Amino acid sequence: MSQQKDDRKRGQNKGRSKSSARWLARQERDPFTRMASRQGKVSRAHFKLEQIDRRFKLLRPGLRVLELGAAPGGWTRHIEDRIGRSGLLVACDYRPVTVGPATRVVVGEVGELKTDQQVDEALDGQRVDLVLSDMAPNISGIRAADQARSMHLVEIAEAAAERWLKPNGTLVVKIFQGEGVEAWIRDMRKRYVRFKVVKPEASRADSREMYAVAERFRDPG
Repeated sequence: MSQQKDDRKRGQNKGRSKSSARWLARQERDPFTRMASRQGKVSRAHFKLEQIDRRFKLLRPGLRVLELGAAPGGWTRHIEDRIGRSGLLVACDYRPVTVGPATRVVVGEVGELKTDQQVDEALDGQRVDLVLSDMAPNISGIRAADQARSMHLVEIAEAAAERWLKPNGTLVVKIFQGEGVEAWIRDMRKRYVRFKVVKPEASRADSREMYAVAERFRDPG
């Protein structure tokens, strides 16, 4: 390896080490991370859904739910506990997900033909009461590119709701403040009777992360 490449590699590793150290320090300070560890939760994301659920009363026994971006399973256990044995949860992600024995897992990326066919099979051809999406892009650090990827995932979740959500059903989807969000919100207000954007207490204050809660889907037929 040339000296220039070697120096560049050391610099990249050094940068990653500093970034990793900052991330670890933030994790150690974060009260929801500590709470998740104490309570045996899969991740701190559990508390985001718990807080949204408490406010909007999303989940109850017997519901049929499709969860997108389910890995590692931070939301999954809460959903399972709330819908009980009479409900059905289909969890979709290309990464491993921690689930209970009754949850049906689809491995893949929703929006791809094979994955969507597997979701159809897991749902037995029926529609769901609730679509939840915690999908987020891998962050590159280039804000415009990251926002474009984020909006692409939001549109995938919206398309999933169009395909699998019952009339009057609910969609909850992670969004990031930035380009394209306002236009998307205007469009969604035409498709759902009620629409709110919320930031759970468990979301970090310095994060652009928010959640859109769209209720009472107007099925175009």
